Amino acid sequence: MNKELTGFVKAWEAAVRKSAGPKKRASSIFTPMSVAHVDDDDDARNGGEVSVTQVEKILPNGDFYTGQWLENGPHGQGKYLWTDGCMYVGEWQRGAITGKGRFSWPSGATYEGDFKSGYMDGKGTYTGSSGDTYKGCWVMELRHGQGTQSYPNGDFYDGEWRKGLQNGHGRYQWKNGNHYIGQWRNGVFYGNGTMMWSNGNRYDGSWEDGLPRGNGTFRWGDGSFYVGVWSRDSKEQSGTYYPSGSCVGHLEWDPQELFSVDLVECSICACEKVAIYPSQKSLNILDGDKMSRKGTDVNGRTRWSSADARVSNYSSEDGSHDGSRTSHGDNSVPRVPNLRLKPPKKQGETISKGHKNYDLMLNLQLGIRHAVGRPAPSTSLDLKSSAFDPKEKVWTKFPPEGSKHTPPHSSCEFRWKDYCPVVFRALRKLFKVDPADYMISLCGNDALRELSSPGKSGSFFYLTNDDRYMIKTMKKAEVKVFLRMLPGYYKHVRAFENTLVTKFFGLHCVKLTGTAQKKVRFVIMGNLFCSQYAIHRRFDLKGSTFGRTTDKPESEIEPTTTLKDLDLNYIFRLRKSWFQEFCRQVNKDCDFLEQERIMDYSMLVGLHFRGMSSCDNVTPPSGYSPGSTTPTGNGNMDDGAPRLSGVDVDHLVVDPSRWIQLGINMPAKAELTVRKSCDTPQLVGQPTGELYEIIIFFGIIDILQDYDISKKLEHAYKAFQYDATTISAVDPRLYSRRFRDFIFRVFVED
Repeated sequence: MNKELTGFVKAWEAAVRKSAGPKKRASSIFTPMSVAHVDDDDDARNGGEVSVTQVEKILPNGDFYTGQWLENGPHGQGKYLWTDGCMYVGEWQRGAITGKGRFSWPSGATYEGDFKSGYMDGKGTYTGSSGDTYKGCWVMELRHGQGTQSYPNGDFYDGEWRKGLQNGHGRYQWKNGNHYIGQWRNGVFYGNGTMMWSNGNRYDGSWEDGLPRGNGTFRWGDGSFYVGVWSRDSKEQSGTYYPSGSCVGHLEWDPQELFSVDLVECSICACEKVAIYPSQKSLNILDGDKMSRKGTDVNGRTRWSSADARVSNYSSEDGSHDGSRTSHGDNSVPRVPNLRLKPPKKQGETISKGHKNYDLMLNLQLGIRHAVGRPAPSTSLDLKSSAFDPKEKVWTKFPPEGSKHTPPHSSCEFRWKDYCPVVFRALRKLFKVDPADYMISLCGNDALRELSSPGKSGSFFYLTNDDRYMIKTMKKAEVKVFLRMLPGYYKHVRAFENTLVTKFFGLHCVKLTGTAQKKVRFVIMGNLFCSQYAIHRRFDLKGSTFGRTTDKPESEIEPTTTLKDLDLNYIFRLRKSWFQEFCRQVNKDCDFLEQERIMDYSMLVGLHFRGMSSCDNVTPPSGYSPGSTTPTGNGNMDDGAPRLSGVDVDHLVVDPSRWIQLGINMPAKAELTVRKSCDTPQLVGQPTGELYEIIIFFGIIDILQDYDISKKLEHAYKAFQYDATTISAVDPRLYSRRFRDFIFRVFVED
């Protein structure tokens, strides 16, 4: 244990002994030592000043804090010791670890550098318990930016990082003298790079997923070299050997030796995994109930009274808090007021034996297992134009007794069609979908679930049991639109990894042999709401007003109910950097859809109110009606229902193994809005200033409707009866402009 920690522990023990008197409680120790005055935005507006005091405080759970204190939290310089041995020494801002500081773990690991709102964020140095060291840039407790990493085994990396992994340009030096200089992606060699061995050999060329792939040159130390196309698949390998001027040659050398021998020695060491991050440590700085400082008693000690301290741990981009935010007394997120817990419900009806679509489900699962598991050459992301040909499809017959390529099954005979199989195999690879996991989700022992009713288009929806994938039946016209736009879609999602448009993984068709039943065409998509967080509210937003309300009484609105534009009574506040990325991506996605002549798409939004249980749903506040006003009652939490503490929810939010992706698991704020009562429908109400901490999910869905003759006729018919600007069926250019205008009023910068 270092000297600083030893001294801190002694002070802690002394404070504990001091608190052992007959008339004192450990949770109420407060020793004013000095008083200073600091400027504060909140009080500056009222012409006042705020006192900062020096305290030593034993917390209810045994944690210890000593340092400067402002109102109900640390502010300035201070030390905090957790009972598990973790310690932070450094700067605080209104209860949050913000500024320069040092965090140490009982294992001996330390981090010294910048913090922002409880996160290791900025520039800093992490030294692991086994001797590994990272020095460089951090974002939300992940290595992100320029940085150097030395590993316990003697390896060293200097270069760019993204989301905790080597990404961009960097140099990796092995202890044995080998080194790589070049491009990285997600922790492996990817792009152009040079690998040099200590024996003088080197490879210059293209890499993919950590291995040579594409054009490259291998040189030996004697000057001979091999130039060609590289692949782990020997059938795709081709090239020419050029001997050196010496007599020694390598004509018998097999290029595959590079994969099987040379690269085996060059495994990359992983960074030490931190057991717990600073942002995951709760700061129990208040007594059991939420307390707020009310002043001092006659002896100069602080008086505390119970209060509903609705506080925020969501800081501005520079880590400061503006006057509209109340600093948090602990790192837990606030309970959501007026929301009552309800037992969770799982969407859809399980398709068990006897269900009208049971055979269809078996057909889908058999076909998908065959399509994904069929042997195929390694898929490159650079596809030929022929792969997108609408005629590029594969028919397979599935007789009940089985065949050379298909297994026996209990369903009737059917035919199975794969549309553009090479393209969708590449898409699954692009979206980092593991084939085995994909088959288990769709074709495992667990049955699919059918959503209760078809959508407006008449399509049926099915969910996998793990909620990861959604299957949607399609009309022939939709399939034609999809195949027409598939080249553009592939190019778009490959260019923009943060695209908000729906992710598609497969397009198939089932036809029962010898029957008059129509073909069932369906597409497999990602489920936006697959998360450990319960979705408490969901909205489908288009920016139009005609017919855009659920028309349901409050009692019938469930967490699974999809509300619409005129039901929306929130605006969503995103952190500055996320908001900027959001605006860029919405514009890129809308440009793509406009170019493809697509309209009638929508932004699907899901809200999880932080502080609520991740396994429970909620009903809205008493007095809530979709799209109307603020809650009129003060509903209480259902104390009988199970829940996670705000701290537990925070642990899930900042789990470093899951970097926050645009539209997925994003911390944000929802500000309640009020619509003025008037005859003209209003899309966005007036903000009330009442904020809720949320986790938000969003994506652009229903992107397969083009502006065909039927939509033009629908537009002409409705425009004759209603205001043409309020209906959904409009020209794609007008639709895109209206959609963006609306979305950028609903999503704003915090």
